[in-house]
Amino acid sequence: MEKILIVDDSPLQAAQLKSILDDEYDVTIAQTAEDGLGRASGEKYSLILLDVVMPGMDGFTLLKKLQEEIITQSIPVILITSLSDVEHEQRGLVLGAVDYITKPFSPLIVKARVNTHIKLYNYRRQVEQQSMTDQLTGIANRRRYDRYSITKWHEAARLQIPLSICMFDIDHFKAYNDTFGHPAGDKVIASVAKTIACNLHRSTDFVARYGGEEFVALSLGDSSNKIFEHLKKIRRDVEELHIPHAKTVSEWVTVSIGGVTVVPSTESAYAFYLKIADTMLYDAKKHGRNRVVWANEQLRQLWEK
Repeated sequence: MEKILIVDDSPLQAAQLKSILDDEYDVTIAQTAEDGLGRASGEKYSLILLDVVMPGMDGFTLLKKLQEEIITQSIPVILITSLSDVEHEQRGLVLGAVDYITKPFSPLIVKARVNTHIKLYNYRRQVEQQSMTDQLTGIANRRRYDRYSITKWHEAARLQIPLSICMFDIDHFKAYNDTFGHPAGDKVIASVAKTIACNLHRSTDFVARYGGEEFVALSLGDSSNKIFEHLKKIRRDVEELHIPHAKTVSEWVTVSIGGVTVVPSTESAYAFYLKIADTMLYDAKKHGRNRVVWANEQLRQLWEK
């Protein structure tokens, strides 16, 4: 069931809207803008109904904050206004609201406008999902990773929890393509992606194709020692697929893995730690491949083998 958030300081008005929509949607009420912002950032809503006149933070300020946050900027917002509120309607639409509902409410109009914007939202999500999915592997593509990585970096900084940045590279992949051909190489990329994704499937994990035979993953919450052990298992699982490699380089297709675990601060930059993760991957490949090299929270290296 689609979720709708009503942000309105009037209990009577909010209850009225909820009763109109309750039979088709999962409706939540927030009676302050601050509560609405917290709920919108922490849960997944398909639509927000927002009263513009509220004490403290008003609806316009909340709308502006929603538009500034990557997590909430795509949620459609319908303004709740009075019949004489033309100036408010105009201002809200300029700020990014998709529509408005006037008081007193007409149940048929409320349902029609809500239904229309939820359908449009779902269509946009479907198109966006397709544009952010790697067609070969079915996992996220580089575009989606670029957006997601910054969101998760800020989330980890806000919550002060560890974020692990993991880089994967299929070993001797050019030699594999030269020996077996590109269609076979595509199958290897898809198989490795599936193995990585099956091992990093929690809601706090994210896996994307970084480019070519490289993958990147982000994991929230685990210590460096825990993620290091988990990545060693992923490396073994890839090797145990027993995909024959070119005999001149290796018996089976394998991956090298590098990365870093950090508790982000507002002063630190994601790009700096991504470069450290890439350096760890380089060290893994330089020192024999088919291994994990990790930088812990103190930037000390952890070596496999």
